[in-house]
Parts: sequence; structure tokens; C-alpha cells
Amino acid sequence: MFIDTHCHFNFPLFTQHIAESIYQIQQANITGLIIPAVSASHFNTILQLSETYDEIYTALGLHPIYRHTQADLQQLISILKTNPQKLVAIGEIGLDRHNLTIDWQEQLVVFREQLSLAKQFDLPVLIHSRKTHDIIYHELHRANLPCRGVIHGFSGSYQQAMQFIKLGYYIGVGGVISYSRANKTRNTIAQLPLESLVLETDAPDMPLSGRQGQPNRPEYITEVFKILTQLRNEPSDHILNTILTNTLTLFNRINSIKKS
Repeated sequence: MFIDTHCHFNFPLFTQHIAESIYQIQQANITGLIIPAVSASHFNTILQLSETYDEIYTALGLHPIYRHTQADLQQLISILKTNPQKLVAIGEIGLDRHNLTIDWQEQLVVFREQLSLAKQFDLPVLIHSRKTHDIIYHELHRANLPCRGVIHGFSGSYQQAMQFIKLGYYIGVGGVISYSRANKTRNTIAQLPLESLVLETDAPDMPLSGRQGQPNRPEYITEVFKILTQLRNEPSDHILNTILTNTLTLFNRINSIKKS
């Protein structure tokens, strides 16, 4: 069984053919899929998808490369107060110095406010970090969240990854490891503690090697897993079971729902 911890399944590529999209993830043995929001305009659609389909879970947050208003934050707070059953994380949140369309100080304010909400509502976070790993580390260290979260799409150094892991965060493993030129990331993922890894696709973004220019899909998580087993020394069954345990430990609401 697989759980895709980061997939933008609310995008039209999937929702315009929703029956087929759900069928394909079921065929790939994906029993859970977390949709992170990037703006407040996505909140209701994502919540509705999670209420309709057993496999879908929700993360709500405000992405750093978009401009957000105080009303957007208030909308997020209002939803958090209702405590939707399948809301399992706050995300996608973070910082981005690659795409500086949004003022840096504005990014910091929105990020810090959402970290405070994660602490207040006892939820893990899905962290977007581009050219900001060291700053993100210091922000997370200072925030001291009870539930920690995932460093999404990680492509930093082994030393940076271990800093996050020592804070209690998990490293999101996705399509980057399919590229032979991504030696730093591949070597890092090969060496990190298996107990600190979770799987993700970021579909329809982050296409795997050989599919450049094509939309990524959640069912390709099986290929990400296969490549991961080639990088690691542990037996594939052990890798799969450990990663599933990691995921259900972090997103314990999924575990509770599956047991109920």
C-alpha cells in the first residue's frame, strides 16, 4: 500500500476525469492521498473531494509564491476551528527565494502565522522550501511544533536533511531521485535514516525522468518507490512497511480513520 503525502489532486487534470483518476490510484494500491492547498480559493474544493472519496485527505495552507490577504488567513482559521475529520495537516506553507514574486517579509509573516496555527491546532505541516533550507530550519526550531511535518521536495545536502530530521521532521521523497544527474539528492536519500522518509509525487508537478514535459500523476509513486529501493540497501518489503509506518505515525488522523 502507498500513501502519497503531497499531490495536487484538485487540479483540473484530475478532477475533470475524476472517476478515472480515482480508479487509477486504486489500481496502484494508493490507499491515501493528501491534497495540499496553495491558496484559500482551493480550500472548499479540496475539502469536498476528501468528503467524497475515501482515499483523499486534506491539507490546508497558503503557499509562499502567491499573495494572500488577512481574509485568507481568517478563512483558514475558521475552517481549522471546525476540525474537519479528514484535515490532516497545514500546507503547503513555507518560503521561496527562487520565485521572489512575493515580498520576502510578507512571506515570513504568512509562514510564521501558519506555524502558529499548526501549533495551536496540533497539526503537522507540509513545508515548501526553495533556496531557504537554513532559514526554514531556524524558523521550525523556534516554532517548536508538537507534530512536526514533512520537508517537501527536498533537494538539499545530507547535513541539511539531518538537521531537519534531528528536529523530528520527515523528508519527502519524490521524482527528483529518478534523475541520474541529481547525484547530491540521490546520495542523500540513500544515506538518511529510513525511519525519516515518506513518499510523495507533487503531481501534476515534478515529472519523473523520461516523462519531462508530461504531467506527473499520483500512480507514478510506484516508480518513485522502485527507484528508492534501488538506492537503498534494505529489502523492498522493509522499505515499504517502514515508510507506511512513518506516514501513519506523522499523519495519525489517517491512521485513526483507517482503523475506525
